[in-house]
Parts: sequence; C-alpha cells; structure tokens
Amino acid sequence: MKGDKIYLRAYKIAKSGDFENAYELLLKAAKLNNPKAFYALANWYLHGRYVKKNLKKAVEYLSLAAKQNNPDALFDLAVCYEKGAGVKKNLRKAFKLYVKAALWGDNQSFYEVGRCYYYGIGTPKDKTLADVWLEKAEKLGINE
Repeated sequence: MKGDKIYLRAYKIAKSGDFENAYELLLKAAKLNNPKAFYALANWYLHGRYVKKNLKKAVEYLSLAAKQNNPDALFDLAVCYEKGAGVKKNLRKAFKLYVKAALWGDNQSFYEVGRCYYYGIGTPKDKTLADVWLEKAEKLGINE
C-alpha cells in the first residue's frame, strides 16, 4: 500500500523515542493516503500521545482511515460518535460504525453491536439480535 514504507519507518523511529521525526513521517505517509498513518495520527491526537490532545483532529484522521475500512478506526470513530467526543453525539451513526467495524474484523465491535441491540442504542431494541451478536462476541473471547 502506498506510504507503507514511510509508515513503518515512522513506527521504528517512534519506538526509539524520536517522536518529532516520527510525526513528520506519519504526516508524509498520510499525504499518500495511508490508512495506517491516518490511524496512528488519530491515536496520537485522541489520547494526547506525543502531541497535544485534540479530539476534533483525531476524528478527522479516524474518518480518513475509516473510509478505507480500517476496523480499528471504525471502532474508535463509533466510540467518538457514541460519546460525542470530538464530534456531535450521534447514536445511530455509532451503531452503524460498530456494525461495519465488526464486519471488517474488529472483535470488540461484535459485543458493542449486541449491547446496542440489547439497550436500543442507535437502533430499536431487539433481544434476539442482541443474543446473536453477544454470543458471537463471547466465542471471540469478548465479554464486555
């Protein structure tokens, strides 16, 4: 994928503690539309690691990675929409993102979809569907 080599170099440099250079490389990889770089930058801004915490910027980068079906970005973006973190709270959108994240391979999202069906978060309550999703989550080792 375009920008992967730059992303990997940024990752190695960050592990050595040179976050300034790693950040510049991540930006360079992001300009090449690299979803891993988008997600890494999103995490830095989401948690205030190596940069000042900025939830709006985190959501921007999560959205870019989510558009490329990055399951981790889809999950984190769903959480942002559910909590209203860096974006206007939108439970329906959060639910849809949890479903998409699960379908793209994020295990935790199976539980979240089941929870949403159980409590009617962003979707009508449906105990039968909740049980299906929660059972799948349990098979994946996710209980909450």
